[in-house]
Amino acid sequence: MKKIVNNPEYVVRDMLEGLIAAHPDALKQIPETTVVARKDAPLQNKVGIVSGGGSGHEPAHAGYIGDGMLDAAVCGEMFTSPTPDQVFEGIKAADGGAGVFLVIKNYTGDVMNFDMAAELAEAEGIEVEKVIVNDDVAVEDSSFTTGRRGIAGTIFVHKIAGAKAAAGGSLQEVKNIAEKVTANVRSMGMALTPCTVPAAGKPSFVLEDDEMEIGIGIHGEPGIERKRVTSADEIAEELTNKVLEDIEFNRGDDVALIVNGMGATPEMELYILNKKINEILLDRGLNIHKTFVGNYMTSLEMSGCSVTLLKLDEEMKPLLDAESSAPAFRI
Repeated sequence: MKKIVNNPEYVVRDMLEGLIAAHPDALKQIPETTVVARKDAPLQNKVGIVSGGGSGHEPAHAGYIGDGMLDAAVCGEMFTSPTPDQVFEGIKAADGGAGVFLVIKNYTGDVMNFDMAAELAEAEGIEVEKVIVNDDVAVEDSSFTTGRRGIAGTIFVHKIAGAKAAAGGSLQEVKNIAEKVTANVRSMGMALTPCTVPAAGKPSFVLEDDEMEIGIGIHGEPGIERKRVTSADEIAEELTNKVLEDIEFNRGDDVALIVNGMGATPEMELYILNKKINEILLDRGLNIHKTFVGNYMTSLEMSGCSVTLLKLDEEMKPLLDAESSAPAFRI
């Protein structure tokens, strides 16, 4: 295993200290926790937005803390849900008196632990609402989930729900828009290489030099089909068409697109994919309102990509376009 780490048991701790050192004017770490929050959190009379999950998906989730996005992120151990008490600390850090909204990816541990934390918060008089993101079209159930997994589409939930809260939306209004985004966002991913969890010291699965995995998740789990590596255009067609088949898109619809790298994919290759994806969408008569290309929801050093499409309406578009100061999603 070749990784730039110290003790594999302390990678999350070391990462968080480095993150705060890079953004000392914007971020703070809640003492004795793995919770990162806005420096000025909590903001009074604003709905607090909290997300999180296992580490290894950087810049998710702490990279999306800032004006117009998250107020706090709870960073679990590598590919492991944060504990309920850690999530509870994140809720308290974001609570400014208007309630706290939780963005949860659909993994069994995350759902259970965030729900338990919400119960703890409500017992303390903090009103909590949530959304469970399940945008992955590859599988219905997996070793990590009941139902579809939550992957890169979560970023659009962060952005649009965060903008709604920043604009003064109530807890119910934030919940409503987050549920609308979740209902209209779909993703699918693939991998050319697996990833290695530092504490494990070996790849999560094995691919031959001429193989790729279609339908992977973000925790190093294998996908639904293993096949020979094809061209960028063929990869773009397979992922994009799977997404388009899963939700009704009509000619003239406005969409937002994320071409997401899984951690080790050069931007050059992502832009090559984006060229073909744009051709496919335009041929379908769709209007591409905004495109994001880069690493948004990764899986350590996995080489691969995912394609995310969000069907927009007139309420979502200005929220997506609103300014954000989050380090990983500046607009």
